[in-house]
Amino acid sequence: MPILKNKDMKSVEVNMEAAKNVLKQTAITSKEGWEGWSMRIFTLKKEGYTPSHSHPWPHINYIIKGIGTLFIDGEEQSVSPGDTAYVQGGEKHQFKNNGDEDFSFICIVPEAGDK
Repeated sequence: MPILKNKDMKSVEVNMEAAKNVLKQTAITSKEGWEGWSMRIFTLKKEGYTPSHSHPWPHINYIIKGIGTLFIDGEEQSVSPGDTAYVQGGEKHQFKNNGDEDFSFICIVPEAGDK
């Protein structure tokens, strides 16, 4: 498998109700040989946030850059580079950028969750 350079990965704006200033990059999927899983990189620009939502699949998140907040089932937790967060299936969750710079994290989900 080739090395995927971040600068070469397509970045798509997330256009969902209740999302603001969110970009998504898809890095690794079954197309690259990782059957059943997807690794995405989300970047929340200044004042950005994901929708507050839940879904049946779990996901693993690793914070790459910036300072943010993760809300899980009504609890608020600060996250920063090097932190890992596990969100169980069915838990209501949301990420917010709390800083002046980009807030980026890796998000790994079952392939069915990469829509």
